[in-house]
Amino acid sequence: MRKLPRVLVVEDEPAIAELIAVNLRHNGFAPTVVFDSEAAQREVDAVLPDVILLDWMLPGESGVQLARRWRQHDRIKTVPIIMLTARTEESDKVQGLDAGADDYVTKPFSTQELLARIRAVLRRRAPEIVNDTVQVGPLSLDAATYRVTHDGRELKVGPTEFKLLHYLMKHPERVHTRGALLDRIWGDHVFIEERTVDVHVKRLRESLGSAGAMIETVRGAGYRLTAQALPTKTKTDAQTTA
Repeated sequence: MRKLPRVLVVEDEPAIAELIAVNLRHNGFAPTVVFDSEAAQREVDAVLPDVILLDWMLPGESGVQLARRWRQHDRIKTVPIIMLTARTEESDKVQGLDAGADDYVTKPFSTQELLARIRAVLRRRAPEIVNDTVQVGPLSLDAATYRVTHDGRELKVGPTEFKLLHYLMKHPERVHTRGALLDRIWGDHVFIEERTVDVHVKRLRESLGSAGAMIETVRGAGYRLTAQALPTKTKTDAQTTA
């Protein structure tokens, strides 16, 4: 029997939570509904969901605070989070994405749109049937083992950032527009805005540490991955530090 994707719904308005849960059940998902951050944490600790629908405004700890905290834990950090909120300003969307959300849905929303977004983040999370190894300078990515290393040191990279890095490393030195990256990384997820690419590039750079300098912003065009952006030690430098 096929396992139904588990969706944790964290929503403090019972009517909205029930509407979401009913639609999820009717469309092949297994929802669990909680109404505050403490209950959400208990559910996550007990059984890891496949995706989390997280309301921004919650009693006690807010959804943004919760998302930011979850992204600090290795066990939870790869679970896709879709933020649900009545906030519609671009600055609010950026804040939610910066906190660790993979997508952002504003209220009121269409249930069909919400279902499409859930399916999209689950598709992005699913491992691709590409088990190659890519090397650019000191940066290495092994798709089979889902590992990224820089100078032999393993780095922790989220699922969307991993897919983004894989694509950039497969096409080094090229400039990729935000629209092209949306098509390649997010596919037919038409709801995603180009600003989302900037947020995930920022998150990827942070995950890569000093190797984040390899991802260059090309003003007015997009992004490029290049090993030439890494600082190199000259012979004089080496003698000075010796």
